[in-house]
Amino acid sequence: MNIQRINELTQISRERELTPEEQAERQKLRQEYLQAFRSSFRQQLDHTVVQYPDGNKVPLKDVNKK
Repeated sequence: MNIQRINELTQISRERELTPEEQAERQKLRQEYLQAFRSSFRQQLDHTVVQYPDGNKVPLKDVNKK
């Protein structure tokens, strides 16, 4: 998983300066991780439903339209 390699590179950077290749790899992996995280989080929000006390269920994206 990308997060393990990111953590490895971070640990290495605490011991010594990363090479330009390692810095580029870490940056690329961070961007990939953030993209996957945002996509997953967006899917979770898209499937979230708000239930009002009257029992009415509204998708989160439509809550402010009410």
